[in-house]
Amino acid sequence: MRINVVTIFPEFFAAPLAISIPARAAAAGLVEYRIVDLRDHTHDRHRTVDDYPYGGGAGMVMKPEPFFEAVDMLAPTGPIVLMSARGRRFAQPDAVRFAAVPELTILCGHYKDVDQRVAEHLATEELSLGDFVLSGGEPAALAVIDATVRLLPGAMSDHASAFGDSYWERGLSAPSYTRPPEFRGHTVPEVLLSGDHGKIAKWRILEGERLTRERDRRQNGRDDDPEV
Repeated sequence: MRINVVTIFPEFFAAPLAISIPARAAAAGLVEYRIVDLRDHTHDRHRTVDDYPYGGGAGMVMKPEPFFEAVDMLAPTGPIVLMSARGRRFAQPDAVRFAAVPELTILCGHYKDVDQRVAEHLATEELSLGDFVLSGGEPAALAVIDATVRLLPGAMSDHASAFGDSYWERGLSAPSYTRPPEFRGHTVPEVLLSGDHGKIAKWRILEGERLTRERDRRQNGRDDDPEV
């Protein structure tokens, strides 16, 4: 697949995309990254990408023209995602969906905001990482890229491990342990040392369900456990 990223900080992506699974996937020909400098699609000597907001107020707003021209140049065929605090929260099904398309384009905002016409008339969807505000869309774009690329067939040396991750058609996954069986008085659950694969599978299901319930209670501000 091809992943396009439109940003005013193309250098932000150089190191992260050159290591680990994103780099291995690119080296194997599974993905091509195209990082587009938004300032290359401006037409003044200052390469201006922002302006004062209509109606007044603090902060600067990113102009629509450079985004539209960058996308015109790319002529993408797949989803065009604007990373935005207003967007729906990015989730594992989105990564699965993106990994199945031949092209993904991500638009990174910065400053106070992005002109709403980019969201309404250029992007096909808005996504966020959660209910918080970042300095720009670049860290969020990297998270989307990493979550997507690791699902490409051949990107991971053990692709089956992805199917055991949290949120893969389930809630949280069970905890993981490795050697030694005891460390500073803390032991591995006996069931994992038993060799009984049926019991281990059942333990993992139950532990995942337990952790998911606990996470949901914390997020909902509830400390009670109706099953205790």
